[in-house]
Amino acid sequence: MSPAAPRILIAGGGVGGLALAQALRHGGLDVAVYERDPTPEIRDQGYRIHIDQDGNAALRACLPPKTMDLVRDTSGANDDVVAEYTHELRQVARQTFPGITDDLITNVDRNTFRQGLLTGLDGIVHFGRTVTGYRVTGSGRVRVEFAEGGHDEGDLLVGAEGVGSPVRRRLLPHATVRDLGVRCVYGRLTITETTAALIPEVLSHGFSWVSDGTGYGAGFAPVRFRSRPEGAADYLMVTLVATGKRFGRSDEELFALSSEELWRLSVEATAAWHPAVRELFARADRDAFFPITIRAGVRVAAWQPGPVTLLGDAIHTMPPSGGVGANTALQDAATLAGELLARGEKPLIDAVAAYERIMIPRGFDTIDTSVGIAGRLFGATT
Repeated sequence: MSPAAPRILIAGGGVGGLALAQALRHGGLDVAVYERDPTPEIRDQGYRIHIDQDGNAALRACLPPKTMDLVRDTSGANDDVVAEYTHELRQVARQTFPGITDDLITNVDRNTFRQGLLTGLDGIVHFGRTVTGYRVTGSGRVRVEFAEGGHDEGDLLVGAEGVGSPVRRRLLPHATVRDLGVRCVYGRLTITETTAALIPEVLSHGFSWVSDGTGYGAGFAPVRFRSRPEGAADYLMVTLVATGKRFGRSDEELFALSSEELWRLSVEATAAWHPAVRELFARADRDAFFPITIRAGVRVAAWQPGPVTLLGDAIHTMPPSGGVGANTALQDAATLAGELLARGEKPLIDAVAAYERIMIPRGFDTIDTSVGIAGRLFGATT
């Protein structure tokens, strides 16, 4: 492989990894994505993703026009409202963001979004392949090993496999991710003719945060598809958030609960709330609940650039409180792709260095903002 056409290996087929693969593939580079999930169906990572102006710009930079159109057409109907309410649905704050036009995306369903990002990447993305580590060869290339057996070799490895990134652990063993002490139980209410009437007007737009002042908070956000993919249904994302202490369960106990038990926990936690909110939890899909731990990356100093770099949550894990995690990963993808495709005759490492000079401070500054919001909303350890 000539220096002008390097082979790029991407560990992780999430939002950032797939956006990067799209940009590099359509820029004429040789790229391979290795994803541990056995199929394109997502794991329990969440439901709705907020896409902001930066995320839109990054998507336009990474995706070919037809793929961009598909992603937009299967996104949620535009609605960029953020509001806060008491558990009795008294408004605390409300903001409507200006400049939202039909050509912009404001929200996507995580699974549908992934399907869109996979468009045209047949033979590029390899599922059921878990990158466990790597080594730099004597020639300066990178050899990756798979848990399932086998290996591959390329000129650049991009770790984009999320918070538990084996690539990060090998590249930056001193980099840590801290537990903010908050647990989030994700759920979903399928919107039908019957359940649509149950959603209060104040909770039917953008993202709404409801809290009771005792340590419990709940987030609500609708996904109403512009063009509904086959097998998909409109839904209201519902989340219950609290510290582990407020849940009254150890992590071992909480994460061992079944989906129905987590649903019941949510119903019981909101039993004294406004009747309309109680009804949303009571009528939610009992098989759609799962818990996650809220974490944040700890700032690290810039490192010596080389044939391995990182992207998204693999380096700057952030809580969902700012609604910018996916957007930051998309920015990373656009920045890295731009540097690689514009490098000309410059060494590959120069493009990596230019990317990291932008990515590292941007990512950690965004973490700081998101952690501050998490402290205010969730009582997170900041």
